[in-house]
Amino acid sequence: MDLSIIIVNYKSKIKLINCLDSIKRSDLSNINYEVIIVENNSGDDLSDVTNAKIIISPTNLGMGGGNNLGIKNSSGDFILISNPDIVYEVNTIKELFNYLKNNPKVGLIGPKLLNPDLSLQYSCVRFPKIYIPILRRTFVGRFFPDSLNHYLMKSNNHNDIMVVDWLLGACFMVRRPKTNLFDERYFMYFEDVDLCRQIKNSGGEVVYYPLVSVIHDHIRASAKMAWYKALLFDPLAREHLKSAFKYFYKWKLK
Repeated sequence: MDLSIIIVNYKSKIKLINCLDSIKRSDLSNINYEVIIVENNSGDDLSDVTNAKIIISPTNLGMGGGNNLGIKNSSGDFILISNPDIVYEVNTIKELFNYLKNNPKVGLIGPKLLNPDLSLQYSCVRFPKIYIPILRRTFVGRFFPDSLNHYLMKSNNHNDIMVVDWLLGACFMVRRPKTNLFDERYFMYFEDVDLCRQIKNSGGEVVYYPLVSVIHDHIRASAKMAWYKALLFDPLAREHLKSAFKYFYKWKLK
């Protein structure tokens, strides 16, 4: 098997169907591929979903754990990690596959991410300093726009292929890992940052490849409330901060 496409579903059936339709329309000629969906104990009925292998997880394993489960049940030499809220252009998957296959130093590659209105999502990012989650989640960030712009690489040309620190984990391709791809200590958030740091520390490259793109119909679920309310009432916001602490502690970063 050349390629395994792994999609973790959590209460996203409508977007999942759109994602699968776009994969079906993609040019995957000469690529032997499979699609594996992990239903992450969300309650969605996927019995009517065809052209994919469905794995029902008895518990919510989180984003990293769900993807690891999908990979364990796959056989592809290359792995495409995809959120269900991704819609692919016809040639996106094939171009990512060919670039990764032909560039052995590249450990991870991802496309340009677009909002549904086709505006740019800033998906290639510098490794965060410990104060970045505070700037992004509180009013303090309004006083330090340059720091946030630097973090999001806003001054870079996002039409150029770039070797970057890390890519947003909504859509990327890697070679088949020998062990778990994601560190499951992160239930949600920062598992993608952690993975890219592991790749770079082992001598690999993380490549932003904007010659192809996907639409990412993304809602920042952990940022729906004001920060002072979110810490009390939003479990996703608390999970985000917990993962940030785990990341900085693991890598002994400041």
